[in-house]
Amino acid sequence: MKSYMRMTWNKLKKEDFKKIKIFFSDIDGTLTDGFTYYSEKGEELKRFNHKDGAGVKLLRDNGIRFGIITTEDTQIVKRRAEKLKADYCFIGVNDKVLLMEEFLAKEKLAFSQIAFIGDDVNDLPFLKKVRISFAVNDALDIVKKNVTHICQNRGGYGAFREAVDFIISNIK
Repeated sequence: MKSYMRMTWNKLKKEDFKKIKIFFSDIDGTLTDGFTYYSEKGEELKRFNHKDGAGVKLLRDNGIRFGIITTEDTQIVKRRAEKLKADYCFIGVNDKVLLMEEFLAKEKLAFSQIAFIGDDVNDLPFLKKVRISFAVNDALDIVKKNVTHICQNRGGYGAFREAVDFIISNIK
């Protein structure tokens, strides 16, 4: 099977993909296009892709839970998490690794059982801890250099769905 993603380091095995229990995603620049829009009334708006949303259902259909972890702390993120029926939603997180260490200990899971997709330097420590990591195509170069896969799509344009499809294709 020809991969539609560029693998940047460490060869992964089918067993690595089969271990995935939860796929976490950042929000801004990953599930969104990274822009903030404002309405005439001054309301903050963000743009999400329905293909990415459908990817959450595909994860569930394959026994993988979905979570959001972001430094953002807005009603928009909460509403998107509710719409996607996210299993986990961690907002306003400044230290993603510390939070994950506590979460994984409580859930009796390991970083090797988590996949993560991100785009910016605040995602780097978490991306480096998981076994399977993704960067959206328009992520910072430093992020791209530190993940196992770089998506062809940009954040907010189906990169998350692309990553989901890649995981699923490797667990079957």
